[in-house]
Amino acid sequence: MQTPPLTADILAILALIGTALTLEVVRLQRSGQVIFNGGILLALGLAIACALPLLSGLNWAELAAEVSDQAVAAAQLLYVAYVILTL
Repeated sequence: MQTPPLTADILAILALIGTALTLEVVRLQRSGQVIFNGGILLALGLAIACALPLLSGLNWAELAAEVSDQAVAAAQLLYVAYVILTL
C-alpha cells in the first residue's frame, strides 16, 4: 500500500494543529496551570500519529534540497534588507 503524496494541504493542516497546540500551551502558562495535561498530550499524540505515515513516504533528499534553497533565499533577503536599511 502506497502512502498518499505529501501535499501543501496536509502540511497546512499539520501547521494549524501545531499552532493550536502552541496557543493552548501559552494560554495555560499564563494562567499558571499545568502545561502537560491530558488534552494537550492527547492532541499532540494524535497529530504525531497522523503525521508518521505521511512522513515515511516523503523523499527526504528533495525536502532537504528545498529547505536549503529556502534558507539561502531567506538569508539573501535579510542581507538585501540590511544593505537597504544601512544606506
